[in-house]
Amino acid sequence: MKIGLLSDTHDDLKNVQAAVALFAREGITTLLHCGDVCGPAVVELLADLDVTFAQGNMDRVPALGMAVETLHGRSRLALFHHLLLDGFPIALLHGHEEGRLQDLIRSGRYAYIFHGHTHRRTDRRFGRTRVINPGALGGTRHESRSLCVLDLETGHARFLEIVEAKTE
Repeated sequence: MKIGLLSDTHDDLKNVQAAVALFAREGITTLLHCGDVCGPAVVELLADLDVTFAQGNMDRVPALGMAVETLHGRSRLALFHHLLLDGFPIALLHGHEEGRLQDLIRSGRYAYIFHGHTHRRTDRRFGRTRVINPGALGGTRHESRSLCVLDLETGHARFLEIVEAKTE
């Protein structure tokens, strides 16, 4: 099973549209959003996909929760998700609560922990736990805009960059 990981979209609708097109080309329909969606317009762009959203520190607009519930279902937006995909225990959170993130890593309970917040791509191993941050699609620019495609069966992760359109 291949899944898409994205984070920190910060209402950058052009980059989200580019990500949706990329996921379609990859045949990916299951996405995990690692937080800082910001507003309901992003949720609407992802309406045709199976998405679980971690609530980030910038996800303060009440309409965001309503949009997620309407388009993706109840309990699809939370500070923390414990998921089981293809038999792998997965933790999904934004990562702004650093203590919680570190506790989850130290617990060794998860095969994968997916988070955002730092706007920096990472793929690290801590014992049997693999921790992936797909980077950011919007917001502050530490790195180029990116997302991650992960094949859970093989463990192969690819970080793909979104080339932003230049405004003239």
